[in-house]
Amino acid sequence: MQNDNPLRLGLRIHKVADPCAIVIFGATGDLTKRKLIPALYRLWCQNLIGTGFAVIGASRTPMSHDDFRNAMREAIQEFSEEKPDQVEWGNFASMLFYNATDTKDPSSFERLHGLLEQIDRDHGTSANRLFYLATPPSYYGDAIEALGNAKLNHSDQGSWVRIIVEKPFGRDAQSARELNQLIHKVFHEEQVYRIDHYLGKETVQNIVALRFGNGIFEPLWNRNFIDHIQITAAEKIGVENRGDYYEQAGVLRDMIQNHMLQLLTMIGMEPPVSLEANSVRDERVKVIRAMRAFKPAEINYLAVRGQYDAGLADGKEVPGYRQEKGVNPNSFTETYAAVVFHIDNWRWADVPIYVRSAKRLAKRVTEVAIQFKQVPHTLFPEDSSGRLDPNWLVMRIQPEEGISLKFAAKLPGQQMQIRPVSMDFQYGTSFGKKSPEAYERLLLDAMMGDPTLYARADMVEQSWDLVMPILDEWSKDTKFIPMYSAGSWGPDESDELIERDGRKWRRP
Repeated sequence: MQNDNPLRLGLRIHKVADPCAIVIFGATGDLTKRKLIPALYRLWCQNLIGTGFAVIGASRTPMSHDDFRNAMREAIQEFSEEKPDQVEWGNFASMLFYNATDTKDPSSFERLHGLLEQIDRDHGTSANRLFYLATPPSYYGDAIEALGNAKLNHSDQGSWVRIIVEKPFGRDAQSARELNQLIHKVFHEEQVYRIDHYLGKETVQNIVALRFGNGIFEPLWNRNFIDHIQITAAEKIGVENRGDYYEQAGVLRDMIQNHMLQLLTMIGMEPPVSLEANSVRDERVKVIRAMRAFKPAEINYLAVRGQYDAGLADGKEVPGYRQEKGVNPNSFTETYAAVVFHIDNWRWADVPIYVRSAKRLAKRVTEVAIQFKQVPHTLFPEDSSGRLDPNWLVMRIQPEEGISLKFAAKLPGQQMQIRPVSMDFQYGTSFGKKSPEAYERLLLDAMMGDPTLYARADMVEQSWDLVMPILDEWSKDTKFIPMYSAGSWGPDESDELIERDGRKWRRP
């Protein structure tokens, strides 16, 4: 029987991960080198992983255990802030193994099964298994089917088996449902952990604490006091060497359908009855279900796309999207998207939520900004204060995690002059220690059986249903796409989108 009792968020930080063996499919890929192994090594150095632990790298490349260990040491040396200490690394490396694995070769899964049983005996991993699909999505089906055929999808020893699936979870509503159906043929939903690394970021988790741990915010967290919300995920970089992938995705699929909507649900959800995983996830999926569906005739008024042209980044000339490697020179793939969402419930009725994400903007920043309504009557004379700046509550997700509150104060002097000031909270300076990486938190949660910060099947499908009308409408229009210069804040059409409502985009 699956032993997946969810943990409360407030208690999990004091616990050490269960004994387990982690099998990483795609062990020679960038995700494993840049994120997964460095995250596991940091957890090991913090004593959050016990000795009953092992990692098995699985990919088609022939390699010995020592070859894999050496490759992972080089990865940590290059990508991790926690550089390999000789003693710590020696202990950690002794728990790294490798199995050449081909999803089309059943014998390679028989060898994997045997290696896992040997590791159970030698390292005390208690037959607990965590499979991680760090492969391209096109390999998900073969890997899942092969695990089922090898009987590795369950345990008869009272231990647990779980699987982590990386995004993208499909590329449209139909493929997302097909992926869920494929997964559910082999694994039960409670075994499945769909990872969205944005939810592992410290400031995203702090939204729950900010809202439900303070008496001064939640009473104002509604349509009576909030004018609108802006959610921004801006990147200075272009598509780099991912032109082939981006041509199939675009920013609406790559960012807004998953990361940005996950942030939106954290902002918009009702207080859960407890911090138990499904209580939190139930409230988040309710937000998606309450979001207003897009009608084809309204999409041009509620959604804007754009594509970056040549321009300047850090003072250097950079090419336009259509000049990037792997990109169709006549491409209409969007690198900028701005969408106006509405949540049709009692808390959020008539509060627009403006979401934008893009490549090659002026600054790298991800933030949630909440503008409160203006005071009903201004007491201060026009010649001394002008129109008061609105109050803003801003949650900065990256690059510098923190929260700021903007409010009005009197300027020192004889006259009544009002100026905006900010109260700032920064994680680094306030707590004196660096926030853990998102993958550290999420990997530890999966080992401990806490799916709170993972996406559930119904949430994924509802998110796709929400954005599909926009994707369908844009796919029909291959005559014109607004352009914006690299290093700017996006196309003019995006400014027009929000200014029609009498508002303006923040310049972070």
